[in-house]
Amino acid sequence: MQNPKFDKFKKYFNRRPSIQEVVREPTAGGIIFRRNKKSDEVEILLIQDAKDRWTIPKGHIEPGESAQQTAKREIGEEVGLFDIEILGWLGKIHFRYRRLDKLVLMTTQIYLVRAGKDADNIKEEEWMKDVRWFAFQDALDAIEYEDIGKLMLLAKKRIRQENL
Repeated sequence: MQNPKFDKFKKYFNRRPSIQEVVREPTAGGIIFRRNKKSDEVEILLIQDAKDRWTIPKGHIEPGESAQQTAKREIGEEVGLFDIEILGWLGKIHFRYRRLDKLVLMTTQIYLVRAGKDADNIKEEEWMKDVRWFAFQDALDAIEYEDIGKLMLLAKKRIRQENL
C-alpha cells in the first residue's frame, strides 16, 4: 500500500526532462484536390495519423531537395499518388512540439496539388490509420490544424477563381 504523504510529492519526481536543445525541421506537403467524377465537386485528400488526427501528406525536406520536390516525393510515398501537378505555393505553417528533451520547431511549406489519373489508387503507410477523399466541407470539418484549414480555404478560392 502506498503512503498518502508520498503521493503529493510524486509530481516533483516524475517530471519530463528539461529542454536541452531547439531543433528546426523544414518540411513540405500539399493540399491535394480532385473533382468528383459525378458531381464535379472539389474533394480533398486527408490522412489520419496514429493519434487519430486528420491532416495532409507532408514530410521532411532532404538535403539538396527543394520544398516543392519534397512535397511531390512525400505525396508519392505517403499516399501512393505519383501523377500529380503542383499548381503553386499556398503558404507556410509553423508547428512546435516536444520530443523528449528537444523542442522541435517545424515549418511546413504547403502547395496546391491537383491529383491526376491515379487519384483512385490511394494507399496508406503502416503508421497511418486511414487515408481518404473528403468532400471539401467535410475535409474542412475533419482537419485538426487551424492553420491548414485556413490554407484549405485559400486553396478552394484559388480553385474557384482559376476554374481548376
